[in-house]
Amino acid sequence: MNYNEYIDHTNLKAFAKLEDIVKLCSEANYYKFKSVCVNPAYIETAKELLKDSGVLICTVIGFPLGQNTTEVKKFEVTDAIAKGADEVDVVLNIAELKNKNYDYVLNELKEVVKAANGVLVKLIIETCYLDNDEIKKVCELASLAEIDYVKTSTGFGTGGAKFEDVKLMKESIKPNMKVKASGGIKSKDDFLKMIEAGASRIGTSSGVQIMEDLNE
Repeated sequence: MNYNEYIDHTNLKAFAKLEDIVKLCSEANYYKFKSVCVNPAYIETAKELLKDSGVLICTVIGFPLGQNTTEVKKFEVTDAIAKGADEVDVVLNIAELKNKNYDYVLNELKEVVKAANGVLVKLIIETCYLDNDEIKKVCELASLAEIDYVKTSTGFGTGGAKFEDVKLMKESIKPNMKVKASGGIKSKDDFLKMIEAGASRIGTSSGVQIMEDLNE
């Protein structure tokens, strides 16, 4: 199995310097990870560094709280794609989900998909703030909106990916949709456990260590 192709090699730290992004992209190119995931300000840098490498450029939208308006998220998506993003990871408006304002949530997701215009969209649902019923509900809404992936976490919440949440998400989406596990996945065992639970993509800043452990 090509485990490297599961990994979105990630650095979303507020203080990530240019040299950190250069290192991230160099590692991603060496291991041929699926993508690098960087903040929007570094999209063009990553695109240039990974030109002709086959490694995709992923970025985040409405990050990390999800509380931007729909209009702002749409602009962020179109701007990110114009700058070279191949995939966008969009944070759910968690408050509106908890308000049971499902029409708002569904409309926002549809608008984001429309703005992406065929570019792959992952919805970050931030499972640490949701109960099982809310996880199932947001997966249902994401399915209706034709979102490509549901993703566990930003990595900036009170908790990261859990095996049981990934399993529940996989069971709650349409068959053509996928799950990305992210947040706190640092070991080979965690990595393999998330794939076993149903994750098709793993967001981690520990991709190099995981690959070294897998190759031992």
